[in-house]
This record gives sequence, C-alpha cells and structure tokens, in this order.
Amino acid sequence: MSSVTRSGTATGPTPGHHADSERSLRFPPDFLWGAATAAYQVEGASTADGRTPSIWDTFSATPGAVACGHTGAEATDHYHRYEQDIKLMSELGLGAYRFSVAWPRFQPGGRGPVNPAGLAFYDRLVDGLLQAGIEPALTLYHWDLPQELEDAGGWTARDTSERFAEYAGLVAARLGDRVRYWSTLNEPWCSAYLGYATGEHAPGRRDPIASLRAVHHLLLGHGLAIRSLRAHLPANAQTSIVLNLAQVRPADDSAADVEAARLVDGVYNRVFLSPLFHGEYPADVLAATAHLTDWGFVRDGDLDVVASPIDLLGINYYQPTVVAAGADPDAEAPALPGLQDVRFVQPPGPVTDMGWAVDATGLSDLLLRVHRELPDLPILVTENGAAYPDDVCADGAVHDPDRIEYLRSHLVAAHRALTAGVDLRGYFVWSLLDNFEWAFGYTKRFGLVHVDYSTQRRTLKDSAHWYAKVISRNGVDTAPGER
Repeated sequence: MSSVTRSGTATGPTPGHHADSERSLRFPPDFLWGAATAAYQVEGASTADGRTPSIWDTFSATPGAVACGHTGAEATDHYHRYEQDIKLMSELGLGAYRFSVAWPRFQPGGRGPVNPAGLAFYDRLVDGLLQAGIEPALTLYHWDLPQELEDAGGWTARDTSERFAEYAGLVAARLGDRVRYWSTLNEPWCSAYLGYATGEHAPGRRDPIASLRAVHHLLLGHGLAIRSLRAHLPANAQTSIVLNLAQVRPADDSAADVEAARLVDGVYNRVFLSPLFHGEYPADVLAATAHLTDWGFVRDGDLDVVASPIDLLGINYYQPTVVAAGADPDAEAPALPGLQDVRFVQPPGPVTDMGWAVDATGLSDLLLRVHRELPDLPILVTENGAAYPDDVCADGAVHDPDRIEYLRSHLVAAHRALTAGVDLRGYFVWSLLDNFEWAFGYTKRFGLVHVDYSTQRRTLKDSAHWYAKVISRNGVDTAPGER
C-alpha cells in the first residue's frame, strides 16, 4: 500500500487540461511552472560568511576529478546576485523556484548550531521570492555533504542519517513559516552510486559495498528528516523526495536483455521505490547483491522510518536507459553493484551535448509507470532539460532551437501523462542558469539563462523567452512553432 498522504492545498488534474486547439495543449489552471538550481552549482562564495567545505569542494580540488580543473568556488555567484536572478525569474513569469540549501553554509560541519550568516542568506532569498510572487521549493540536500561528516564515514555511516534529520529540523524551524514545498534528498541514486561505487562524483569512492550502505543510510536519513520536518512545519506543507528514476528498456526482446532490464530496474528504481512506499527492499536486488553484503546494516524498524508518509514525489528525467545482457569491456567506471553483467546501449537518434538521447516518450512512459504502481501519488517533474553548446551571437542573443524543441516535446509528453490520469502538479526546467555541471565543470550549459563566467553577465536565451510564453499561455504547442 502506498504510504502517501494528501495534505495541503495543491490539487490534481482538473477538467480543462485538454487541447484548446489543434496545436495547443492546456495545462490545469493551478499547474506549477518553475525552474531549478542547486546550491553548489550556482551560489559560489564557497568560503564566505562561515561556510565550511563540502565534499564537492574537496572533490573538485582533486586533480583530474573535474573537467579543466573547474570548481564551484565562484559558480554563478548567486550568493551575491540572487536579487538579479529573482528579477530574471519574474521576467520569465516563473511560479516557483526550486533551490537547495547548502548544508555547510547553514550548519557548518554538519553539527551544532545554525550559522547566522547562512540563515540570513536563505531568509533574504525566500523573502525575495515571495515578494516577487514566486513559490520557494526547497531541497535540503543536493549532494554537498559537509566534509567533516564524510571524514566520519559519510553516507556509509548511520550517524550521517541522524545528523541529516537534525539539520532538516533546523532549516524547517527557521524557514517553515514561508516555504511550502520541501524535498529531503535530490537523486540519492547519484549520491550513493556515483559517489561511492564508480567514483565519478564526490566523495569519489569506488566501493560497491559502501554504495549499498549509502543507499540505505540516504533513505533512512530521508525518513528521519520527514519526521523532523513534520514536527516543525505547518499542516499545509508539502514534503517529498526527488528521484532520478530510469525508464529502462531492453535493447531487444530477447530473454537475456529483458532480464537485464529487470535487474537494472531493480538497482536503479525499485531499490528506492519499494522501501519508500512498501517498506521493504526488493528480493531480486538483495539476491543480486548477496555476494557483496547481507544488508546487515538495515536494522529493525528502519524500513518503517524510510516509509514515513510523504505528500509528493519529485521525478527528474533526461533520457531513457537502454540495456543489454553481457558485461561492457569498454566501461570506464566500475559496474554498479549487481550490474556487472549488463551493458548500457546508446539508442539511435539525436543527442544533447551530454551525449544523452533525446526521447520524450521516456518521460510519459515513466510517469505512467509510477501512476500505475502508486495511483494516489501526486508528482512533480522537478528536473527536465538539455545541455547544448550555447554562445552569445553578434546580435546579442543566444539562439538555442534544439533546447526549445527538447523542452516542447517533453512538455507534450508530460501533458500526455496528465490526460491519462497522472496527478502531475508541476514542471521545473533544469536549469535556470548555466552553472557548474559537477564533473563536467563549466563545459556543459543547461540554462535558460546564459552566463558569461568571466563577467557573470546573464543573457536570456531564446528558450527562456519561449518558456515565458508557455507559462503565460499555460500551454504548449503540439508541434514546433513560434520561437
């Protein structure tokens, strides 16, 4: 049974989210249109006002870890330029802004009292958003674990889950009177697997057993944080977790590839969904990883905590995942736990600057899959977007037609899911700004707003103007049209 509550004032699909012409699809009147960022990717000011190092400060300072030796030390200087950025949000007509709180800025070291200067920044940001009529959507953790906690074991240590719950309570006690949308974790899949198994993200470990411990302690931290949030937030607050669920497809219909897709679905999706909504880990995932661990780090009562009721599920989607049976001899990173005999296949067709397939059907299929399994669960698309090599042209504009078409096709796919009954409450473009793109540094641009990193000058791309029209119309064209 789904452990989802329906508190709060948000509403689901209502009559009228239909095609109001042959070309235009309308969304529900209360649909939440937004854009997203993350603290380490945009704030900069990495040593200002009492902020201490995070694992990403340490990782990005490690030679060879990040492209071109880039770091988030300055990023897009959102810490000092947030007022300018709120004006840009207003110009776009955003209804919501999804941002994350930097744990080492708010609670340096991950223990002890709140840092007054860190709190003051988020106070100013939240108040500025509300004054502009923009709903703050707060994420507590977008990968910037305080380095001191990593030194004590990071997400492999149970204590980190408890420290996270304490931190959640501190943030809620101070911002909960003004913020209605609360997410605990962003993409625990990345934190656990890329951080502790493949080493591609901070803290850069390559230990499959550690990654499974991290999976559990991230989920335990989520459940403990939900309980802490409930103790501090008003009844209308909307709590969630954000998952980068994969729409997994077999490369062909052979029994071996279908089995590979089932296994990947377990390690990517069900290892998170099943404990969150059913209070148990999938038996096939436990079996596939039994050669690594007996999962003895899961204690009695933990899964009841993990399955603490939430109000919404945030889903991040960029591309489908296509898999085939057989190990990949050319893989540059170690296999994820249990997936040593699986290959990841690049499907045919266009790709973004990340090399990711452009396939909007994956979004509608994924939303419908979650709806079939959890029919009472309200959903937000909390990230969706594409990187392209954008430049400011001689006319002073940034022309990015590929991004416009990417977003348009995915909004059409989201609308398709809505009309099929999915309780989709909103959509957030990734990202508001070009920013520090993790291990890719500043070499990939996802923003609606172009940032000149040498001057911090912001320029609205054509996609930003297009998205503003979508918001003002509360609808999207079914086919490519006006730019």
